[in-house]
Amino acid sequence: MKFKRIWSILIVIFFIGMLAACNDSEEASSNSEGSSEEAEPAGDTQETIKIGVLASLTGALEAYGDQTKKGFELGLEYATDGTMEVAGKEIEVFFEDTETDPTVARQKAIELLEDKEVDFLVGSSSSGDTLAVTPLAEEYEKIMVVEPAAADSITGAEYNDYIFRTARNSAQDAVAAAAAIAGEDVKIATLAPDYSFGHDGVAAFVSAAEDLGADIVHEEYADQAATDFTANIQKIIESDPDYLFVVWSGANSPWNQISDMRLQEQGIQVTTGAPDIAALATMSQLIGMEGFTVYYHTLPDNEVNDWLVEEHTKRFDGAVPDLFTPGGMSAAIAIVDALEQNDGDADANALIEIMEGMSFDTPKGTMTFRPEDHQALQEMYSITLEESDDVDYPVPVLNRVLTPEETAPPIMNQ
Repeated sequence: MKFKRIWSILIVIFFIGMLAACNDSEEASSNSEGSSEEAEPAGDTQETIKIGVLASLTGALEAYGDQTKKGFELGLEYATDGTMEVAGKEIEVFFEDTETDPTVARQKAIELLEDKEVDFLVGSSSSGDTLAVTPLAEEYEKIMVVEPAAADSITGAEYNDYIFRTARNSAQDAVAAAAAIAGEDVKIATLAPDYSFGHDGVAAFVSAAEDLGADIVHEEYADQAATDFTANIQKIIESDPDYLFVVWSGANSPWNQISDMRLQEQGIQVTTGAPDIAALATMSQLIGMEGFTVYYHTLPDNEVNDWLVEEHTKRFDGAVPDLFTPGGMSAAIAIVDALEQNDGDADANALIEIMEGMSFDTPKGTMTFRPEDHQALQEMYSITLEESDDVDYPVPVLNRVLTPEETAPPIMNQ
């Protein structure tokens, strides 16, 4: 009997130990998010892919931020066939407003990286905001897909290996713009906002135009928040150019005052990249202008763009995708494509090897991340602004597609 009592006690102790072990195992499982009996690398056990998108969702560049946000959301849906999953992992997205303030952009990025523990950063609407954030991608070893910021320095002087840009850069704009107007002894003045986007855009244009024999007679920079451009435009008139090339972004554009001051009547032809639809509505005086554009929804001829136009008009009360909507979509497609090739592992150092030289289909045709600087080579469009009976703004009409090879910018990070 004594032996049986001892044996019973041992059995009870054994089962208590088993229950404790099970509880410990369950607690460890909940803490490790999907760990199995066999230890696996942390990158393979992650159940959710987290993406932080930085954009100007308020303020002067709010329209650009809204376009990027809508395009990114549609891009994830397109790339995942509506599942919002990649390689069996759910995709979770956090949108943060940078307020077009580099200090705010950096703080929001740190919160995304540390509090939300995002695997990717995307953004932002302003080159200044973006340049404040790109060093964090390297510090935290996370891929950042830059969209739509265009400053050359992002993939040039301030380049790091964790940065990939689906947006075009200022040098790509410049190649297209210079080809439209520059030639031997042609006198050109420029007008641009006084920050990195404007300075980089003008520098790239000047280099391309001078290579074609043009004479740059004046460079004018205006406060990016200005509402009165009279003094700036007067200096341009006094320089007596044949052409005024304008680099601009944001709602407070100079087009109305350029028209009011009658530059074209004074023999100064105005040229620029065709902007978003809101800005096109202020450019009726430029009907007949030849220039270029990053995107207008009728210009690309491919299945991805067809899907984007159809879905966007269906979901947003008939509104068509605008200038930077396809860029947001392209950024999302690039991330999903890269993750699919890496079986859902978001390890940035492995993804760098995959994304360098990676080609992927976008609303602007096939983009390719150039291995040397991670700049996406892409189509742009030579256009003429024409009047349309269908809308109340001048419409960019295609002259010809500028191929990714034609618009490839110089490599500036070496």
